[in-house]
Amino acid sequence: MAASAAPPSSATGARAYGTTPRINGTRLVESIHYTSETWGAAHRYGEDHTETGMARLSLDDDDAAVRRWLAKEAEALGCTVTVDQIGNMFLVRGGENTDVPPTFMGSHLDTQATGGRYDGILGVLAGLEALRTIHEQGVKTKGPIGLVNWTNEEGARFPMITMASGVWAGVTSLEAAWNCKETPAAAARYGHSDPVTVKEELQRIGFLGTTPATPAAMPMAAHFELHIEQGPILEAEDRPVGVVEGAQGYAWYEVTVRGKDAHAGTTPLHRRRDALLAAAQMIVASNGVAHAESASTDKKVGVVTAGVVSALPGTPNTIPHTASFTLDIRHPEPARLQAMVAACKTQFADIGAKGGVSVDWACLSDNAPAVFHPDCVAAVEAAAEEEVGQHTTASGATITGHRRMWSGAGHDSCNVNKHYPAGMVFTRTKDGLSHTPVEYCSPEDCIKGAQVLLGAVLRFDAKRDI
Repeated sequence: MAASAAPPSSATGARAYGTTPRINGTRLVESIHYTSETWGAAHRYGEDHTETGMARLSLDDDDAAVRRWLAKEAEALGCTVTVDQIGNMFLVRGGENTDVPPTFMGSHLDTQATGGRYDGILGVLAGLEALRTIHEQGVKTKGPIGLVNWTNEEGARFPMITMASGVWAGVTSLEAAWNCKETPAAAARYGHSDPVTVKEELQRIGFLGTTPATPAAMPMAAHFELHIEQGPILEAEDRPVGVVEGAQGYAWYEVTVRGKDAHAGTTPLHRRRDALLAAAQMIVASNGVAHAESASTDKKVGVVTAGVVSALPGTPNTIPHTASFTLDIRHPEPARLQAMVAACKTQFADIGAKGGVSVDWACLSDNAPAVFHPDCVAAVEAAAEEEVGQHTTASGATITGHRRMWSGAGHDSCNVNKHYPAGMVFTRTKDGLSHTPVEYCSPEDCIKGAQVLLGAVLRFDAKRDI
């Protein structure tokens, strides 16, 4: 029984849920490639028309054009279109009750400068296809159903990731986001002698809205996001769908090690205070902390990455007096995240004492794990069971086609989760690759993910007590 065929005439109380209406999978895939090839295609890597990456940076002309296309498509479905002060687009189709917050789907249409066709784009266009399905099949929903295009999720042009959902959630101030300038590389790309700000570009492309970018101005019943996994787990297990329980917390640090510069040829090993050598030992130790944490449970979680390393004075024949490196520590459990930080600090102090160097830590960013709402996770899991509960692998085995998992990356849903229930659906990513032109999700997996997204949204709506 489709959601539109639910028997109660009353709008109050939960409804029984039957079978999710089928989306038009061919149209979804065509929409992905049409919008990608028309607005932002770049970095060809094959002969087929689909074999390019993307360079649709936030608030550039291609982003503006695809935004206008999205608004037009949504209006044709009877949706209202609201743009807030940071350019977020809220497309809402009414339900039987119009005076209650919508259940939203959402993601982003901006990409990396050398990005692919699926990161963010799949989530928005799957949401649009869900709205098309609801409209064309006459699905009656208890509350409104909406779609969000969040501005500047990537931070590739304006260096502030998940910027606009962060403004909406109160994590980032509107003024800070408005005044954020494009990177020098972006300014050169667009021929700007002086980098422009977010507010200037919002004004230029006509997406500086008047609606406050706040939960009070645009409340939600829930927010569901379809996204490529951007990692190797689902593909390795040959499962099409991931049911996301939340996103790992992370702590970013810059670690500075100070020793003593000296001549590389005349200073014996036992008299050296080599800052770079000590830093290298610390990086190796941090990797050991991550491996120990990952091995401690069957979930295999907890990672540490040293991303940027520098040393002074930076000459071949001088022992470095100062070395610094960034450390990205992630874990889905706050207590274990802090335990990993503490273990690194203890081991680094020991290395410093043995090497005659000092160690200083500066916190660059600290973000707690996002644990998604159990009702949203349950809705996604039920929809996944309906769509891929019995899955035949490439080897011919029959397995459950979905699994619960954590996101290693941050997403707009993590900001929404601070105020309203949120949930996510993952699809397989070929070779685990993302933020690259060759990023790929098969048409079949795009369709399965979109079907699960629609099923989760309709299940959540059916259970609303309105």
